[in-house]
Amino acid sequence: MHTDFLGNPFYCDDDAVARGVGDFVEGFLAYETKAVNVLAAADAAPGCALAGAYAAFLWMFAEAPGAEEKAAPYLASAEAAAATGPITEREEMTIAAARAWVSGDLAGAAAASEAASARFPRDLTMLKIFQYLRFNEGDSPAMLRAAQRALAADPANAETAYLHGMLAFAYEQCHLLTEAEESARRALALKEKEPWAQHALAHVMLTEGRIDEGAAFLHGVKASWTDLNSFMDTHLWWHLALFELSRGRMAEVLSIYDEHVWGQDKDYSQDQVGAVALLARLEMAGADVSDRWEDLAPYLEKRTGDVVNPFLTLQYLYGLARAGRGHSADALMRSIDAAAAAEPSSGAHEETYAEEGVWTGVARPAAHGLLAYARGEHGKAARALGRALPRMVEAGGSHAQRDLFQLIHEDALVKSGDLVAAQQLLEQRRRAAPGDVAVNATLKDVYKGLGLEPA
Repeated sequence: MHTDFLGNPFYCDDDAVARGVGDFVEGFLAYETKAVNVLAAADAAPGCALAGAYAAFLWMFAEAPGAEEKAAPYLASAEAAAATGPITEREEMTIAAARAWVSGDLAGAAAASEAASARFPRDLTMLKIFQYLRFNEGDSPAMLRAAQRALAADPANAETAYLHGMLAFAYEQCHLLTEAEESARRALALKEKEPWAQHALAHVMLTEGRIDEGAAFLHGVKASWTDLNSFMDTHLWWHLALFELSRGRMAEVLSIYDEHVWGQDKDYSQDQVGAVALLARLEMAGADVSDRWEDLAPYLEKRTGDVVNPFLTLQYLYGLARAGRGHSADALMRSIDAAAAAEPSSGAHEETYAEEGVWTGVARPAAHGLLAYARGEHGKAARALGRALPRMVEAGGSHAQRDLFQLIHEDALVKSGDLVAAQQLLEQRRRAAPGDVAVNATLKDVYKGLGLEPA
C-alpha cells in the first residue's frame, strides 16, 4: 500500500511505479509535465490498477479522435488488476469514471468522478476531472458546488493551494469575482507557483478591466512558469498577450505569439486553438500577422473530422478558413453538420431552437457565421453568430476564450454597416475596459459613421 502526496492510499507493489502514480497526481494538479510519467508506470506494472486508470485519463485529455483507442488498453489493464488483486473503494470509483469516459459516456464520467470526489474529498484528482468535464458543458455552478463541498468536507483541503485554485476558477466562471480573487490569493499565499490560481486571477483582472494591473501581475509571476505542460505555459502567455493587446502593444503581442504561444506542441488541441484565437484577435485589432496563418494551417488540416469538442472545432474551422484552406474548412463544416444531424433533437424547428442540442443550436450556426466572416460575408456572419451567442457557454471554453466569438460578431456588425447594433455592444465592452486601445479606435470610427461626435 502506498499513498499519494495528498495522503490518498492505493495498492501498488513497486516503489518506482508508485512514484509514477504520484507524479500524475501532483503533475496533473500543478499542470506539470511530470504527469506523463504515469504512462511508463502503467506500462511497467499492469498490475497497478490506479496507474492504468490514470494513464487512460491522460490519453483522454488529448481531446482528439483516437484518444479512446489509446486509452482503452490502459483501462483494460486497470480493470484486470482490479479483478485479480486488492483494490480500494477509491480505486474502484476511479476506474468507473475512466470506463465511462473512454466509452463516450461523458455524463456517466462526470457522475462517477463527482461521486468519487464526494466520497473521498481529499482526492483532488477526481475533483479536477469532474470540473474539467463540467467546464466543457458550461456548467460552472456544478464546478463550484463540488469544490466547496471538498473544502468543507476535509480540513486538510483548506491548506492545499490546488483546491483554492479550483475554487477561484469556478467562482470566476460563475461571475463571482470578489470570491474568485480571494480564493486565488489564498492559493498563491500557500503556493506562489500555483498556475491555475494565477490563471484565475488573470481572468478576474481581465473581466474587471484592470489591464495594467493584470499585465504587471503576470509579468511578475512568469518566472515561476517552469516545468509546465504546453497547455498551461502557452495559456498563461496567451493571457498576458490579451493584456498587452488591450494596451495596444502589437509588436509585443506578436513576439509573445512567436516565442511562447505557438511552437511548443503544435499537434495539441489547446495549443492550436490558443494560436487561432490570438491571431484572430490581433487581426481584428489591426495588426499584420504576416504568414502566421500559413504556418498554423498544416496542423489544422488534420482536424477536418474532429468533432470531439465544439469549442475546439469552431476554432479549427476559423483557422482553416482564415488560412485559405477552403476545401479543408468545407470538409470540417460537413463534419459539424453531421454531428448536428446525429443529435436526437436535430430535427427541431426554428421556434424550438432553445431545445436543440449543442451541435445543432450552437456549433452549427456559429460555424456558418465564422466561415462567412472569414470569407468576407459580414452580414451573414453577424446574423449566424447572433443566433449562436446566447447559448455559446454550452460549447465549452472560458469567458475569456468565448469572447473571441463575441469580438468577431461585433466586427462583423461594423463591417456589414450595422453601426447601431455595433455601437450598443462596443460601448458595453468599453465600459468593462475603458482603456482598451482597439475598442476605442473602433468606436471612434463607429461614431463617425453614425454622424455623431466621438464619445
